[in-house]
Amino acid sequence: MAINKQKKQEIVKEFADKFTRAKSVFFTKYFGVKANDINDLRRRFKTVGGEYAVAKKTLIDRALAESKTAEVKTRELKGEIAAVFSYEDEVAPAKILDEFAKTHAGMQVLGGILENKFLSAEQARVLAKLPSKVELYAKVVGSLQAPISGIVNALAGNLRNLVYVLKAIENKK
Repeated sequence: MAINKQKKQEIVKEFADKFTRAKSVFFTKYFGVKANDINDLRRRFKTVGGEYAVAKKTLIDRALAESKTAEVKTRELKGEIAAVFSYEDEVAPAKILDEFAKTHAGMQVLGGILENKFLSAEQARVLAKLPSKVELYAKVVGSLQAPISGIVNALAGNLRNLVYVLKAIENKK
């Protein structure tokens, strides 16, 4: 079914707004993936502050130009494409896509945009392998806590040794 000019302009405006708000965007090929699986994927993206949207390549290119986002030509990407927008965590949607692509052969990451720079498919896969923000925060807290707990153990060790010495003296008398 053909889309009229007004509807196309609305789609371009909507996508341009999404491109300006998104912290990262990933382009995927979704040929052969069932509609129920795509709906499940949409739900998973919503849980991490993301969104999955499909539009014609020409409309996506117009939206990219309108939003002054990275110089990307989606027409050069092969097949039908969808865009995954991430509004909160830059890496979480890439992780979900990578995990989903392992079980669905039709899903393939074609590239993305991060910090207004185009990412190749390989760079997007590498990004998916990075730890999440929560995991990184936990590692930082653990690194900060390690010296403190080491000092506490050292000080407690001295007190413990003093108690052992006093106990030994008590046992001798």
